[in-house]
Amino acid sequence: MVIPTCGRPELLRRCLDALSRQTLDPSRFEVIVVDDGPTRNGPAVARNLGWRRARAPIVAFTDDDTEPAPGWLEHGLAAFTDEVDAVTGRVRMPLPEVPTDYERDAGGLERGEFVTANCFLRGSVLEEVGGFDENFRLAWREDSDLQFRLLQHGARIRHAPEAIVLHPVRPAPWGVSVRQQRKVMFDALLFKKHRRLYRERIRSAPRWDYYAITACLIVSVACLLAGQEKVFLAAGGLWLALTARFCAQRLRGTARTWSHVIEMALTSMLIPPLAVFWRVVGALKFRVAFV
Repeated sequence: MVIPTCGRPELLRRCLDALSRQTLDPSRFEVIVVDDGPTRNGPAVARNLGWRRARAPIVAFTDDDTEPAPGWLEHGLAAFTDEVDAVTGRVRMPLPEVPTDYERDAGGLERGEFVTANCFLRGSVLEEVGGFDENFRLAWREDSDLQFRLLQHGARIRHAPEAIVLHPVRPAPWGVSVRQQRKVMFDALLFKKHRRLYRERIRSAPRWDYYAITACLIVSVACLLAGQEKVFLAAGGLWLALTARFCAQRLRGTARTWSHVIEMALTSMLIPPLAVFWRVVGALKFRVAFV
């Protein structure tokens, strides 16, 4: 199995401790930990380094912040037959009864179709499709890209719900959602490579609310500088209304502590323009018409 890690020794130690309790005979598997440090440029590079050094015909992948259940490897391998090329297990992310927006968003990993925190692939198939695309420099969309290439290659993917990996939500700093917007530029790369599958399985339509909020903000600022008071008030009022709506959507069903409410209010002002900015960066970087 392959585990990329980057400056999280306590989490890695927890993961390795869980792997030491696997029900599968220890003589049947090896653990390859790859340091995804500053010179590695992302988990895709680290995973490629790992699986290319693996000796077993089937390679399991997880992350350093997971806790594989004792039967993880055993159930994952049992799902393979001669007709199966890849297996995906089940990711469990325990959340508080009333989560924060960040926790709820992270919990969406449980619904992922193909998650590198819990998957198994034949080394021969990885060789045929070229492994992970190392152009995905952040931990974002590189798993979907591999899934889509496997599907286009005609690989047969099976789901094994008994192969469980616990993925506790890591603590995050205040305003983490703002920093996460940088990942959006890699949506452009995924869209360029797999337009149909991206629209079918990732996002069927652009985030027009983000564009509307950003447009209103730009118009209001431009009119303020130009002394167009009426247009400024109209555009500013619409920006405020759309931003308030976006904030309310994020708060629905989440924690209502003062800290969280203030965080949602401030980050809701920043996320739409930042998301649009990084979409434009991605479109230019990867030379694709992406909105």
